[in-house]
Amino acid sequence: MEDKKVAVVLSTYNGEKYIKDQIDSILRQTYKNIEIYVRDDGSKDRTAEILNEYQKQGKIKLYVQENVGFIKSFFKCLSFCNDADYYAFCDQDDIWFEEKIERAVKLLNEKKADVPLLYFSDYDYYDEDMNFVSHFKSHKKGPSFRNSIVDCINMGISTVINKKARDIMVEAEIQKSCGHDWTAYMICSGLGEVIYDKIPTVKYRRTGNNVSAGGKSFISFQIWRIKKFFVNDYFSNVKDEIIEFEKLFGEKLSEKDRKLLSLFTNEKYSFVNAIKKVFYPKMFRQKLIDELMIRFIFLIGKL
Repeated sequence: MEDKKVAVVLSTYNGEKYIKDQIDSILRQTYKNIEIYVRDDGSKDRTAEILNEYQKQGKIKLYVQENVGFIKSFFKCLSFCNDADYYAFCDQDDIWFEEKIERAVKLLNEKKADVPLLYFSDYDYYDEDMNFVSHFKSHKKGPSFRNSIVDCINMGISTVINKKARDIMVEAEIQKSCGHDWTAYMICSGLGEVIYDKIPTVKYRRTGNNVSAGGKSFISFQIWRIKKFFVNDYFSNVKDEIIEFEKLFGEKLSEKDRKLLSLFTNEKYSFVNAIKKVFYPKMFRQKLIDELMIRFIFLIGKL
């Protein structure tokens, strides 16, 4: 198994406080055939300076460039490494369990490499000082292309893709992504296969500045969700992502998935399509409360 090379893809921005913890946890992996690629997205603190010390020691490959935002930064970093078998996405402030990559490679190796593959796992919540908070509750419904249209259940912190998926992501020159992990999920669930590992492999540090909302209390999460979905018009970006995905990959989907995707790609609101989505016989989300909310979103034409 050690002949499979893994490229760790990491984008940093003002991460001086925790970046050493993250990189050191990668260097402690039981799986050793790893190369770490880091793109610093124009940090204004000591992040680049800290990373430069690792580069001098030959432990990482570093690219210090202008600020373009975390999504574009991840895509750029992914384009820098093209000679690996697998690509592990990584955030700047977590800690990996030592067997994280070993588990991913073992499960990915059991699949055919000629289709895009994605592995992701559960994770544990920790506070800013790395005190254990709770276990993530598993996704009962699991991954599916239907789910990927409206949700990204694979956190980037635990996602590993194969070279086929990486090449598709880079060569497509995607412009409307809502997240590198979400794009990978849509591609692999629609054109290949997704592997869900219910064993936690990451200590997910909640600092208060995380991009995602995982780990919030129920009330705090609902307030965050209402602001994001209705005040910030979040779903207009999701709509753009879906429309672009159909243009790039629609013809490669199964007839069933292509037909489902077409319900989401009309430029203008269609009451008929809205009703079809509201009464679609299978669940899109993992939990009933989330399903009820997304059906309401369908009805009012937000998505």
